[in-house]
Amino acid sequence: MAKNPMTKEDLVAHFAKKFKTSKAASGRWLDELAVVAAKEARRGFTIPGVGKLVVVKRKARKGRNFKTGALMKIRSKNVLQFRVAKACSDKVFGKK
Repeated sequence: MAKNPMTKEDLVAHFAKKFKTSKAASGRWLDELAVVAAKEARRGFTIPGVGKLVVVKRKARKGRNFKTGALMKIRSKNVLQFRVAKACSDKVFGKK
């Protein structure tokens, strides 16, 4: 059967064991990484070998209200996307 995805607690425990630090220190490091990523996302934030956060402008488009079926206009907006690095994708899918 499929194993559950790794949780933050699992990741903190892995880093604590790998780098021989406390779980508290590993947790603070991971929290700080999230803070820096959010702060720098507008300029693009890269985690080498994993991927990058980028801001993408979506164009205005037509949509449909799923309850009433009426056509509506969806305005343009900026969204945050994560783009997986090729190296990471190749490791996951077994390409060399």
